[in-house]
Amino acid sequence: MYSFPRFAAPGPAHVARLVRENPFALVITATGGVPVATHVPVIVESGGEPTFVGATLLGHMAKVNPQWHAWDLRRTEALVVFSAAHGYVSPTSYAVDPAVPTWDYAAVHLTGLIEPHPDPLDVVRRTVAAMESARMPSWRPSPASEEVFARIVSGVAAFRVRVTAEQSVFKLSQDKDDEQRHRVHRDAGAAVAALMDKVDPR
Repeated sequence: MYSFPRFAAPGPAHVARLVRENPFALVITATGGVPVATHVPVIVESGGEPTFVGATLLGHMAKVNPQWHAWDLRRTEALVVFSAAHGYVSPTSYAVDPAVPTWDYAAVHLTGLIEPHPDPLDVVRRTVAAMESARMPSWRPSPASEEVFARIVSGVAAFRVRVTAEQSVFKLSQDKDDEQRHRVHRDAGAAVAALMDKVDPR
């Protein structure tokens, strides 16, 4: 991903927040030919501030998915893509002519070595705990639910990614003047507007 300097994250906390608040990521590997990608929940195991370089991520996918099989056989690099709100920006938001449309978005790409995790049940439990920690009321598995977890985890492949590189783009109309950005904020929809407020609250 090309990281436009003028659309850099305002600081590492914004990158960390995007990753933690948008854990349904795209995991991409290429072990001989066409890249393969799977949408899966990925959580931060450790690290993340001031940079994700050196951090570790945890995730899991269905064992019937053939993507994970190659990770046992060789050192495999993975690209893990996290994305937040996005939206089309119409020239009508700028109220000037000439103008061109664009797309506002925020994304973080983390690259690293991916490897099987030996305890899928632990990864599933930790993923559930991370997701439930943001909910009120939160859910905790009962003993009966734990038994279900233990039964179905044989169909789960878990993995760890040791992050070696980080890239991000926060393209949210920072290059527009205050009046134009106000119009984009008004027209972009609630999710993009909320992200604009977090990144550049003019």
